[in-house]
Amino acid sequence: MEQTVFITGSNTATFRCPQCGKAKTADVSRYVATNKKVTVNCTCACGHRFRCRLEKRRQYRKSVNLPGRFVCKEEGRLPDTGLMSVVDISTTGLKLKMSVPRTLPIGMQLRVEFQLDDNKRTPMEKRVIVRNVSGPYVGVAFHSDDLDDPALGFYLMP
Repeated sequence: MEQTVFITGSNTATFRCPQCGKAKTADVSRYVATNKKVTVNCTCACGHRFRCRLEKRRQYRKSVNLPGRFVCKEEGRLPDTGLMSVVDISTTGLKLKMSVPRTLPIGMQLRVEFQLDDNKRTPMEKRVIVRNVSGPYVGVAFHSDDLDDPALGFYLMP
């Protein structure tokens, strides 16, 4: 099984052996500039061999399937609403899958509503900004007023 290891701001990564739990931090700066997915083979001091995928994203992303809805308000037009699902979530944004593909311009603001699948079924209502669109998938970043959310931070803890 392949584990995901995040590259830090100082271009290092910490590899943890799934067998014995020992950790080793290594310089991975030679992999930072590449645009390809990078998988490295690791051998622990205990002799166990394992594979790690290096992740260059700044924030951890959690894969989810959370149903919700969105509202899009443009000046001079009636609000557009629709169903969507959150397919991944991080502390800085979401990846949405629209139930019906939409033509949303980059920079457009939306309001999204969904519930986390935690014990409390925590309701989320966030203002987001469209960053990219690929078919039914829309990448959005949280509005600067909605970035600090303790419930979301707790939900994303590994």
